[in-house]
Amino acid sequence: MKKLAVGILAHVDAGKTTLSEAMLYMGGSIRKMGRVDRGDAFLDTYELEKKRGITIFSKQAILKWKDMEMTLLDTPGHVDFSAEMERTLQVLDYAILVVSGTDGVQEHTRTLWRLLARYRVPTFLFINKMDLAELGKGDLLDELRKVLKETFVDFGEAGTDHFYEQIAMSGEDVLDEFLETGRVGESGIRMQIRNRHLFPCFFGSALKLDGVEEFMRGLEVYTETPSYPQEFGAKIFKISRDAQGNRMSHMKITGGSLSTREIINEEKVNQIRLYSGDKFETVREAPAGTVCAVLGLTKAVPGQGLGTQSASAMPLLEPVMTYRILLPEGLDAAAVLPKFRELEEEDPELHVKWEESKKEIHVQIMGEIQMEILKSLIAERFGIAVEFGDRSIVYRETIMNTVEGVGHFEPLRHYAEVHLLLEPGERGSGLQFAARCSEDVLDRSWQRLVLTHLEEKVHKGVLTGSPITDMQITLVAGRAHIKHTEGGDFRQATYRALRQGLMEAESILLEPWYEFRLEIPDTSIGRAMTDIEKRSGTCSIAQSSSGMAVLTGSAPVAAMGDYQTEVTAYTKGCGKLTCTMKGYEPCHDTEAVMERIGYDPERDTDNPTGSVFCAHGAGFVVGWDHVKEYMHVDSGILKE
Repeated sequence: MKKLAVGILAHVDAGKTTLSEAMLYMGGSIRKMGRVDRGDAFLDTYELEKKRGITIFSKQAILKWKDMEMTLLDTPGHVDFSAEMERTLQVLDYAILVVSGTDGVQEHTRTLWRLLARYRVPTFLFINKMDLAELGKGDLLDELRKVLKETFVDFGEAGTDHFYEQIAMSGEDVLDEFLETGRVGESGIRMQIRNRHLFPCFFGSALKLDGVEEFMRGLEVYTETPSYPQEFGAKIFKISRDAQGNRMSHMKITGGSLSTREIINEEKVNQIRLYSGDKFETVREAPAGTVCAVLGLTKAVPGQGLGTQSASAMPLLEPVMTYRILLPEGLDAAAVLPKFRELEEEDPELHVKWEESKKEIHVQIMGEIQMEILKSLIAERFGIAVEFGDRSIVYRETIMNTVEGVGHFEPLRHYAEVHLLLEPGERGSGLQFAARCSEDVLDRSWQRLVLTHLEEKVHKGVLTGSPITDMQITLVAGRAHIKHTEGGDFRQATYRALRQGLMEAESILLEPWYEFRLEIPDTSIGRAMTDIEKRSGTCSIAQSSSGMAVLTGSAPVAAMGDYQTEVTAYTKGCGKLTCTMKGYEPCHDTEAVMERIGYDPERDTDNPTGSVFCAHGAGFVVGWDHVKEYMHVDSGILKE
């Protein structure tokens, strides 16, 4: 039997959960279709989801259809919960993108499309609400092709000459077959879909079960089970807790198999569960391709790879605002901190930060809806009524030039030296770590330890103390002492080498930027363009018709603050601003931000920039700007 992990994605109100219900009903997994507006949808199991009518947490259901067993993963549609959706993408064999026939391609649909392309997920489209749509199939297909710029084909026309002509346009292999025979075989079509050269489109109304059976038949015919290696591998995409408070690691087995009682990373697998909605069955073994929840792993984190499976890349969609947590009077923030750490395990993008000097907890949040859900979650789980205080932008730092950072740690009876090459990376690439050091110079076990120390914490930049990003950091030299070196010595030397390199490099402050779409009356174009320029943004007129214009462009998040309120005022309620995250770009007012934050890297005692050397039986500290004169190793890397 064909076994697949299939995710279902959409922007809010496209009918994603309704399509999930329809598919489960058609497959016989549920006897009656639930509805979002009635709060009885099979996959919206959490009370707040029923109240709000939105999916907040990704869920799964097992669905059988003819010769296909599908684990259907329903993901959140609201942009505030897109980090949860993005983590799920990394374990999918195929995706279903639901587009509303009444709304067409929305801004969030474009974001989803970018993510599907990033993770190379083959995608089927279901264009929903066709019973209410004003545009016909042809017009909607034209819009998809124009906006998302891919080969979209109406699979409702399967078997017709026009259908095969469209398929043939997706690649040379199928074009040759079409020119020879006038058709394209199912295996050729499957290959084009698998390689993301072709995107099947089905039209219908999920609520009325119109077109759903045809869609499921299409999934059965035009998908194929991936091949998996023999060695064990798994990707963790989510951490959650069951009603009894047991910690569950949700994962997809990507190679070999996993059995209960097995030891993974020094922890024992106590139980393997296959969930469908909020019900589950336990199994003794999970073969490759299985999506399951595992009990017993206390240290697992989302995005982690087990066995032969590599870890996930840094998520593209991350919060860009930090909020201070306001606790009820009399509650000790330090005592509450572990509860927030528990929430951070389940949602790593919260980036819980403890400000020791002020005894404050800070968290990063995507938007107002997530804030509201988080408040309810904390009240329900921990019985604490929290509020959110002042907010601030999440800045990042990177470097403009290549430098060698050096660190030495040698108080009495300790010894470690580390040399790191710091190179600027592409924007959005995150931090990449590597070793390019001979084992004759530094033993492999010490090299591995240095890389572990580089990966184990968020490293601060030297301009504002913001996290560093977009860099390649390579271990190029080092030294240990046969008698005096202990593990903690390399932690100290590694941290100091990185900080020394940052002090020497030309650093640059990055801030988050929005891509925006602004719909306004023609008469307001001049005002809008002036506003965007004042906010250090750029824009152009994308279209103008029937007295309305659409401006598109990008601008810093910090400058766009409450601009929607202004737009509403000067357009008398006719204007609409839609913003999506573009990524991090150089800051438009670096000096003002640095002055406001007032960070002094030399005074940050938790992140020292200098090194410790030993002379006459005593340790002494050398400042970052002189340490290279005292180093014991010459890597020669910059001469190369």
